[in-house]
Amino acid sequence: MKRERYALVTPARNEEGYIEKTIESVLRQTIVPQKWIIVSDESTDRTDNLVRRYLDRYPFIQLMSAGLSQKPEHKSFGSKVKAFQAGYRELSSIPYDFVGNLDADVTFEPDYFEQVLEKFRANPKLGLAGGIILEFKEDRFVPQRMSLNSVAGAVQLFRRQAYEAFGGYIPLSSGGIDAAAEIMTRMHGWEVQTFPDIRVLHHRRVSTGSTTILGTKFRQGTTNYLLGYHPLFQIASCFSRVIEQPYVVGSVAMLLGYGSACLRRRQRAMPADVIKYLRTEQIRRMISSLDLRKANRSRWK
Repeated sequence: MKRERYALVTPARNEEGYIEKTIESVLRQTIVPQKWIIVSDESTDRTDNLVRRYLDRYPFIQLMSAGLSQKPEHKSFGSKVKAFQAGYRELSSIPYDFVGNLDADVTFEPDYFEQVLEKFRANPKLGLAGGIILEFKEDRFVPQRMSLNSVAGAVQLFRRQAYEAFGGYIPLSSGGIDAAAEIMTRMHGWEVQTFPDIRVLHHRRVSTGSTTILGTKFRQGTTNYLLGYHPLFQIASCFSRVIEQPYVVGSVAMLLGYGSACLRRRQRAMPADVIKYLRTEQIRRMISSLDLRKANRSRWK
């Protein structure tokens, strides 16, 4: 049986506290990557030195410098994409069937990639897959709430044809690069799926960076507007999240972020045809959800 070949790219900036854990997780895999490009985006801590410790012993690991950030303290989503693209270009001479964007602060079981590759093998229509993220909160790991037809940006693994079909990540400075990628993957006829039985530990809060949780929620609302979210879907999504911490105010912050971007008429980040596809998809999801609720009510009458 043919063994699927995969390659990884890891944009890394000042990840000295976590990157060795990620490296050790990859090295323990039952199926190691053909190539793993770790792209340091002007790290000012010990990130580069920690990676160099492994280069001689594991020739499939390569460290390169992106040199993209304009400010030492600045870490933007746009620069992350450019770092990924720099690493992706290094794969041009490497044979592989799948390519993954792997964050530098995650860990997983030794058979993680073997399990995900088996999912691809079982479903030829699967274009993007990954495990469920468990986020570190209050001294324990808690599953991240997300739709199963979505994959967290920390562990997105693409079938090569699917990634090439939509042209790759778009450098969005406000965030949402992983969401944009999965939207375009689905638009090109591929399935996207997170598998809740395959666990990934994320060793710090997802997507908060240096801002507060309310700031993160506000930014998420802004990002959703720039991605082209339908207003009704955004409202429904916020209402569905009022029970998440910070209760109610988190949803309000997200709505304010969306509304602020709308009032300022911020330019959309996505092409018009992608936005049209996304909104049609979201309307269908809302209708399907309403039909399901009606069916459940009828069953209990």
